[in-house]
Amino acid sequence: MNNVIDSSILKQRVHPKKEDARGAYFRDTTAIIHSYPFRRLKHKTQVFFAPSNDHICTRIEHVMHVASIAASISKGLGLDDELAWAIGMGHDLGHTPFGHVGETILNTLNRQNGGFIHEVYSLRVVDYLAEYGKGLNLTYAVRDGIISHCGEKFEQYILPDQRPKNLEAVSGRDSTPSTWEGAVVRIADKIAYLGRDYEDAVKLRVITNDSLPESIKRVLGSTNGEIINNLVHDVIVSSGESRGIGFSDDIFEGVCKMKEHNYERIYKSPLLSEYHTYFERIMRIIYEYLEMIFSRNGFNIIAYKKEKNLLAVRFGDYVIKMRDFYERIDGNFRQIVSDYVAGMSDNYALDSINEILQPRYMENQFNRFEMER
Repeated sequence: MNNVIDSSILKQRVHPKKEDARGAYFRDTTAIIHSYPFRRLKHKTQVFFAPSNDHICTRIEHVMHVASIAASISKGLGLDDELAWAIGMGHDLGHTPFGHVGETILNTLNRQNGGFIHEVYSLRVVDYLAEYGKGLNLTYAVRDGIISHCGEKFEQYILPDQRPKNLEAVSGRDSTPSTWEGAVVRIADKIAYLGRDYEDAVKLRVITNDSLPESIKRVLGSTNGEIINNLVHDVIVSSGESRGIGFSDDIFEGVCKMKEHNYERIYKSPLLSEYHTYFERIMRIIYEYLEMIFSRNGFNIIAYKKEKNLLAVRFGDYVIKMRDFYERIDGNFRQIVSDYVAGMSDNYALDSINEILQPRYMENQFNRFEMER
């Protein structure tokens, strides 16, 4: 399987740079893992909000699972495993706090500005928002794989659309990867979360270990390890130049059944529904508060400090540092609050709501008064 697009285009960067011994795609991986958006993934929810449980999958674990699965499949198919690894590591850099629930909430809050789609936002992160407006300057192939990775659509086969496209014009989830490796990551995303979400749900007792139907166990396996191994092997033997990257008929039927099982028994469970209401309240208060203080304070950093809470001070610092980007690239500041909230980790969002409702400044003042008594 060869990519039709010339390699010089695939390795093209918005800002040309002389490549070094690492190679273009491995260099992209290093840029991703050293970035602030990647570091924040360790405190972002994958599916289950469980900050005190070290064994429940976080967003950073998920992207590493996707990258390793994609690299394994690429090795088996004779593709560029370094390209697949880089796309996998960067594909979710634009995810919100609180997982897909957070994305749904932010999409509603930002509706007047076009909503929110994490694939599109992920490209915005690597192109502009990382490094305070400079971006990571990744190759075209990695940027294309990031914006085209959609893990919500379950196609049996994905055939790359091997034509260069204007990535900044992509505004939805209908973009097809330009490379075979991009198609592999799109499949690997599904493989990575099907069995792991089931395994985590069992650990948290959302479902029982015997809830998975025998018809699924017989085809896919009964543990996350078995499921990943069987799906990776099937993709390697089933993919081809004419049909694309994908699953055999029996395996794909099992994948669809497990997807339905997870949606009905896990993602729509009462536990996650309760959290949805909780997270919506948190994100709405933060979003509306930041809109209010930005409208009132603009670029006056002193005014943000007078709010007497750390969230306002940090947001004010972001506003000042990113002003040039929004003026130069966006031409307005309509996305500034959405960008900031989307970049939050779960922990930072929880700290922020406390800062709004009971600032540390007030707590420190009360402590001082108590000591003076």
